[in-house]
Amino acid sequence: MTTNDNSVSSINIEKGYEEDEDNYVLDEEVEDNTNKYTNNNNIYININGKNNSNDANNILCKNTVVPPLNFCPVERYLYRSGQPSPVNFPFLDTLNLKTIIWLSNEDPQDALLDFCELSRIELQFAAISPEGGEDDNPWDGLTEHSIINALETIVQKKNYPLLVCCGMGRHRTGTVIGCLRRIMKWNLASCSEEYRRFTGSRGGRILVELLIEAFNTDLVEINENEAPDWLLNAINGGKDKA
Repeated sequence: MTTNDNSVSSINIEKGYEEDEDNYVLDEEVEDNTNKYTNNNNIYININGKNNSNDANNILCKNTVVPPLNFCPVERYLYRSGQPSPVNFPFLDTLNLKTIIWLSNEDPQDALLDFCELSRIELQFAAISPEGGEDDNPWDGLTEHSIINALETIVQKKNYPLLVCCGMGRHRTGTVIGCLRRIMKWNLASCSEEYRRFTGSRGGRILVELLIEAFNTDLVEINENEAPDWLLNAINGGKDKA
């Protein structure tokens, strides 16, 4: 796994996140009492609803940036995370994203839609529940079709820098990244270990690991002239990742 070339300072915000399966929920009380405003090109998050840049409760987000929940670089210019919220947008600006792949049955928050429009980021909705088809998974809604749809975007370097995300950045995102690792010739043990790293105290889902194991990597067409170098190196490098 590669690391992000740009070193940034970050803070971890625990308050405001509630866990509901794979869905991201911003705590209503925090959302209602949180206002974002600008002053002298600085972005402030106002917890008390007071438009006062000198208030000690304001979080100055110019030099301190907050990554989305479960954010992590996957490969060069490829990232994964849970659904970004407004407090994460200054951080996302540093990535110069061109594409965001959204893996969920629900639409993302309006704030993320607006951010993508203003930043000219293409927001791709993976086809979670296509009409018909025999590959529907009632446990999640993520299908082989949606995985292939996401991977076909990931294997084209024209879409980079790229972020893959879902509600919490755990199971759906983990499934897609796990299948990508299979394409990269990682062994199953390494794929499972990476997936479980993001699943938290509840642990991984055996169905996700079975889906990753059973995924047919031949279904994803890779054009050597369009694929990122790290992917070609992994495919042509020979041995599985130990």
